[in-house]
Order: sequence, then C-alpha cells, then structure tokens
Amino acid sequence: MADKYNIEEAEALAKRVLHLPIAQATPIYEQLLSLYPTSARYWKQYVEAQMAVNNDDATKQIFSRCLLTCLQVPLWQCYIRFIRKVYDKKGAEGQEETTKAFEFMLNYIGTDIASGPIWTEYITFLKSLPAHNPQEDSLRKNSLRKVYQRAILTPTHHVEQLWKDYENFENSVNRQLAKGLVNEYQPKFNSARAVYRERKKYIEEIDWNMLAVPPTGSSKEEAQWIAWKKFLSFEKGNPQRIDTALSTKRIIYVYEQCLMCLYHYPDVWYDYAEWHIKSGSTDAAIKVFQRALKAIPDSEMLKYAYAELEESRGAIQSAKKLYESILGVSTNSLAQIQYLRFLRRADGVEAARKYFLDAIKSPSCTYHVYIAFATMTFCLNKDPKVAHHIFEEGLKRYMSEPVYILEYADFLTRLNDDRNIRALFERALNALPAEESAEVWKKFIQFEQTYGDLASMLKVEQRRKEALFGKAEEGSFALESSLQDVVSRYSYMDLWPCTSKELDHLARQEWLVKNMNKKVEKTNLPHGPAATGSVASSSKVVYPDTSQMVVYDPTKKSEFASSSNPVAASASNTFPSNVTATATHGSTSTFDEIQKTTPPALLAFLANLPVVEGPTPNVDVVLSICLQSDLPTGQAAKQSFAVKGNAPSQNDPSGSTRGGPQRLSRDRRATKRKDSDRQEENDTATIQSQPLPTDVFRLRQMRKARGISTSSQTPTGSTSYGSGFSGELSGSTG
Repeated sequence: MADKYNIEEAEALAKRVLHLPIAQATPIYEQLLSLYPTSARYWKQYVEAQMAVNNDDATKQIFSRCLLTCLQVPLWQCYIRFIRKVYDKKGAEGQEETTKAFEFMLNYIGTDIASGPIWTEYITFLKSLPAHNPQEDSLRKNSLRKVYQRAILTPTHHVEQLWKDYENFENSVNRQLAKGLVNEYQPKFNSARAVYRERKKYIEEIDWNMLAVPPTGSSKEEAQWIAWKKFLSFEKGNPQRIDTALSTKRIIYVYEQCLMCLYHYPDVWYDYAEWHIKSGSTDAAIKVFQRALKAIPDSEMLKYAYAELEESRGAIQSAKKLYESILGVSTNSLAQIQYLRFLRRADGVEAARKYFLDAIKSPSCTYHVYIAFATMTFCLNKDPKVAHHIFEEGLKRYMSEPVYILEYADFLTRLNDDRNIRALFERALNALPAEESAEVWKKFIQFEQTYGDLASMLKVEQRRKEALFGKAEEGSFALESSLQDVVSRYSYMDLWPCTSKELDHLARQEWLVKNMNKKVEKTNLPHGPAATGSVASSSKVVYPDTSQMVVYDPTKKSEFASSSNPVAASASNTFPSNVTATATHGSTSTFDEIQKTTPPALLAFLANLPVVEGPTPNVDVVLSICLQSDLPTGQAAKQSFAVKGNAPSQNDPSGSTRGGPQRLSRDRRATKRKDSDRQEENDTATIQSQPLPTDVFRLRQMRKARGISTSSQTPTGSTSYGSGFSGELSGSTG
C-alpha cells in the first residue's frame, strides 16, 4: 500500500509527463488518475495537454469524468476557457451555450471562497453581449443586476470589489433606483463580508494540493483532518443565516471538497452519509455509501453501516446482499455472527439456525459462533436445553479455549446449575495447560466463594497455587499463604478489606518476594579471573546493579538534622541507608571529599535547602534561600580565589622554598589573573549598568527577599544582592 501511493514518485511522474507527446502522456495520466481520482491538479494538467493539441472530443470526455467530483476553481476555469474557445465564434447560439455553461459552473462552485474571478468573468461576458434594441438592453441589465446581487451575497475574496462594481452599475442605470437597492442589499453584503473573514481563517489551514492517500497517521494528515472537521463544523452552523436549501447546498459542497483530500477516510464518508440521513435525504445517503464502497471496497465498517441503513428502511434484500458480500471477501467468525443476527431479525430464528449448521462446518469457524448462537437461542427461545446442547457440542472442539470455558460457566451460572459448573471446571482444568488456566482458576475460586463452603474455597486456592507455581523450590514462596490471599478472598467488585495504602504495601512486598531469588543469584556470581572469561562475550555491555535498587516510597519524608557536616547529614537523611553505605564505601568518605572541595558559603547554602517532596522543589523557597544566603559576590570570590592561589599547597612537600623558574611562572600566572580580574570587573560593571529586569515574578521574589532579609537583620547580604539585581552600585562590595 505504501509503495502504491508514493507521493514523491507521483509528483516526479507528473512533472516528467509534461514534456512527453500526448500519445505517450495519455497512459501515464490514466495511471496517475487511477490512483488519485480526486486530484484536480492532475485532471487539469491532463485536460490542458489535450486542449493544447485541439483534441476536443478527448477534452469533453475528461471533463465529464472529473468536473462533478473535483470541485476546485482552477479546474472549472479551465472548463469555461474550453467552452468559450468552442462557442465564441458561433454567434447567438454560441453566446447562449456559453451563458448556460457559466450558470452550470456557478451552480456547482459559485459558493467557493475563490470563485470571485468566475463571477467577474461572467459579468464581463454579459456586458459584452450586444443589445440591438431597448428591450434587449433592458433584459441584459436585469440579467446583470441578478448576477451582481448573487455575487455580492457570496463570501469570496473579491466580495468588496464586486460590491463597488455593483454600486457603480446601479448608479449608471438609475441613481434614484440605485439608492433603494443599495440600502436594501447593504446589510446582506455586510453579513457576507463578515462570514468571508471567518471562513478565510478555516480555509488558510487547508492544503488544497494534498493528494488523497490512505491514512498513515502522519502529523500532516492529522492536521488536515482536524482542519476539515473544523471547517465542516463551521459551515454546519450556517454562519450567514441563509435559508435551509442554500445552507444544505453549501454543506454538500464542503463535504465534496473534503473528500477530494480525505478520499480514503471511512469516517468522512460515514459522517457525510449520516448528515444526509439526519437532513431527511436517505436516497442521497445511499449514493454516498455506494461511492464510499467504490473508494474503499475493503471497508467492512462502511458495509455494515450501509447494510444497517438498508435494513432500517425495509430494503432487506439489499442488506442481505451486503452481508453476503462481506462473507464472500472474508469468511471470519465476526461476519458469520453478524449474518446470524441479521437473519434472526429479518427471517427468524429458524433461518439463523440453518445458517449456523452450515457455518460450523467451515474451517474458519471459531468458538465465538457457538457462543453467539447458544446465547441467541437461550434468550429468544427461553429453552436452556437447546443452548446447553450447543455449548456441549462446542466444548468437544474448544476444550482448550479458556474464553469458551468462562462463557459456558457464565451460562450455567445463569441456570444456577452449580453441579455442572463444578464439573465443567474440573474437566477444563485437567485439559488446559498451566500457563493458560489462570483465568479459569480465578473464575473457579469466585464460584466457590459464592456456592461453596470455607474448606472447598481454601482447597481450590491451594490447588490453584500448585498448578500455577508448581511444587519446586522456586515456587515455595508463592505456595505459602499470604495476607494477599485474604484480601483476594474477602474483596468484592471494587470493595476491599484494606486501604489503598495497605494494598500498595502488599503489592510491593509481593514484588520483592518474586525478585528475591534474582538478587541472590546476582550477588553469588563468581569474581576474579575465573569469572572474567565467562563474561568476555558481553564485556561491552554495562548493566546496572539491580541489587542496589530500592522500592520508591512516597510516604517517607526526610527530616533535617543539625550536623557539623550539613551535606553528609542531608544526604544521610535523604537517601536510604543501604545507598548511603554504598556511596561512602572505602577508606575516604565521598561526602568528606565533597566537603573539602566545596566552598564554605556553598556548604551553608546546601544545608539550608528544604526537603524536596516530589519531582521539583518549591521555587519560591529556593529563590528566597538564594537571596538570603551570604554567598560571595564577584569581587569577593576573586579575592578569596587569589588568596588561595598565592598560598602554598599543603600537599606540596617543598612548600614555598622552591624558587627560580617556578616563582617566575607563578608571577606570570598572577599577572594573567589580574588581567582577567579587570576584564571580569568590566563585565560586572556592564551587567550592573543594565536596566531593571521586566520579569514580574523575579521582581516579586526580590521584594519578598528584601523584606525577609530586613526582618532577619542580615543587611550585608540583602544589600549586596539587592543592589546587584537592581543595577545599582553596591558599597558593600567595593
């Protein structure tokens, strides 16, 4: 399908065919248009190629194939050019044919937003008609007036220009009459102009050159689908408040244009038919469904919708043919079941029974057909014996289908036949493999909870565990009784004997039990050289150490602890104990190393940070702490850095006793630092001279911080940061 509707290849082929002779180009155009029958652009290109060689018969044939399905102005302008070329030199007969052609064209696309040039061309043509006597002149003026009045009521790109031309026309005929007519049509013109402005917004979102291809789910296709839906919704609202007939005609026009782009979208066809049905035009809806099945012949959805329409209006034979066409293409169980239901509605249960006996002989028949017909028989005939017999016959073929077992059990439950239900479960569980029996065991336990006693209920639960988890050592944890079993036994529908928090806790415990053995195997892997060879093949793959993973518990909140090491204290409260222990493993603590390399002001800032509850911290609190913290400014940081840089290293055994070239290099570095300091001071001054920030949120935070810092009596920090943000020169930093 993707290769068949290759847009890039189609566009390249359309460009290449322009340079071929018409004899070679014709089969290529036919190939293109067989794939894209609603592309007005390709039809126009095809017909212009025929017109260029004066092949009038072929041109007429092409127009008859495309005009009514491709409602686009450029193609119809090509049509009127051809008509005028043929009839312009045929005198009065030709003028009459041309007039009919204009009326025919405006009847179909006269409401298009781009139809302004066609209205103008028609008016110009009428003005050019000869008038041999006053009576003919009067008739011509009346014709012009009617065309003008239709044109100015149509929301097009040229509506304002047409209004001006109409005013000039009326004034040229009769000024006294013109005033009354202009006043009469002025409100109608204003309404058309307002609707044009609204309609233009929807039109601009549509790609009119989009080729119709089956849906691929691309963002462009979805955007176009949304644009057309919005446009249709706008037109259905009748924004111009015109009469029902004209509004209906306008909506049909938009649907037809939509199908030019969304030709392979079954939902658009269905909406179009449904709109016709709601409008009371069933015949039009039938025609839409027929066209839809030509466009998308494999759509079962449209066939069912069409059959539903035919059945609703009493056309049983037409509906039957549609169902049979579905069965002829795809003999699946769904089609058989739907046909069973249709026959029951149309011809009675006996006709459905005859078809059921034929359907179960088909190799494509599944257990769904047995369930559907047994349920139908039980509900309609009120005879459980026949339905029971059908289920038993199906059980011989579908004992290995858990869904069939469950449906059969539901049927027996409706009959309150607990004896046969228990026998059914025993037969089925003996035949089903363990990996497919989970749902049947669940249903069996629910049955025992309703019909059995406590002993039988516990016995079935234990049998279920042994069947699903086995009796081996790896299933020993699952075989043990747990509180989860109690919750399962004493819950009902959406009612639970515990809180949601307790249920989450039990679920986490169950997950931990299931993964307990995996963690043990991970930690018992061999180490050393002997283990290197066993993992050599996967040495390039790095796997995470899942043994260090901890189940996330959102209810736990870390508390601040006053400590001489604020970073380590905060980390020890924030991270679980096993993670902290892992991080601090070794001769030197990781947090001690961080403390040595972290400035004291930053350590104090980190100690004041709040506990983060959730994925992000409270921005207001963090900004407030930033503004209150005594972090060094640019110059203070440079001074402290310069002092540290000139001091001898404690780790250097030679200390400052070394001289010569090393001292010279230190002097050069100091000179470079001074130059860089000057550059940074210039940059700082440039930043401070900038105007106030326009961020309202930032200004609010500064005001809040100033108020807090004043109350906490920390004028130094507040002054330096306040002046820094406001752009003033700070005395405290100088």
